[in-house]
Amino acid sequence: MGKGRAIIMKNIYLVTDESTPVDALLEITRQAVKGGVSMVQLREKHSTGKDFYEKAKRLKEMLDRYHIPLFINDRIDIALAVGASGVHIGQKDLPLSVVKEVLPSSMIVGISVSTVEQAKEAEENGANYIGVGAVFPTKTKKDARVLPEGVLSSIIESVNLPVYAIGGIHPDNIHTLRDKDVAGVSVVSAIMDAEKPVHAAALLRKNLNAVEIK
Repeated sequence: MGKGRAIIMKNIYLVTDESTPVDALLEITRQAVKGGVSMVQLREKHSTGKDFYEKAKRLKEMLDRYHIPLFINDRIDIALAVGASGVHIGQKDLPLSVVKEVLPSSMIVGISVSTVEQAKEAEENGANYIGVGAVFPTKTKKDARVLPEGVLSSIIESVNLPVYAIGGIHPDNIHTLRDKDVAGVSVVSAIMDAEKPVHAAALLRKNLNAVEIK
C-alpha cells in the first residue's frame, strides 16, 4: 500500500460526454451531484474555444451552488478563464512540469497514466492525482487499452498519490474496486447515458463504498 493515503469514502468522479447538448449536460450533472458525484471533469475534444468556454462557465456556475469542484480536460486557458479547481491532462498533452509552472499552485493537476513508470514520473513532476485505466473494456475512448492484470495494484503500490480508476466502470463491476486503495473512480457513460442519472450516481456510490442509499 502506498504511504500517506487514508481513504474513507471513495469519490465518484464524473467525466462529461462532449456529444451531450449543454442544457442536457447541466441537468445530468446536477442530478449526478444529487446522487453523490463529488468531482466533475468537462471533457471537450472538438469544441471551439468559445463554445468550450461558454459551456465551462455555465457548468462551473451550477457546480459552485453545490460546492463541487470542476476540472477542465487539457485546456489550461479555459481552466484559468473560468476559475476551475484544476485541469486533467493526458500523456500527449503539454508536459506536466510545464502545466505546473503555468498554473497557480492553488490549482489541482491530474494526469492519465497506464504504467508504473508513468505514475512515478507523474509523482516526481508534481501531479496532485492520477487517473489509471482502462480498468475494464470501454467504448467511450476508442484507443483505450485495458490494463493487464495486476497493473492497477502495482501502480497504487508505487506512488503516494490519490489514484482514480477509469474505463468501463458501471454498477455491476464497480464493486471489484471496493477493496483497492483508490481515491475513487471516474465514469462517463455509466452516468451520462443513464435514464436517471441521480439513481445511477447513487448506485455507483453505494456499490463502490458498500453504503446504504439514503
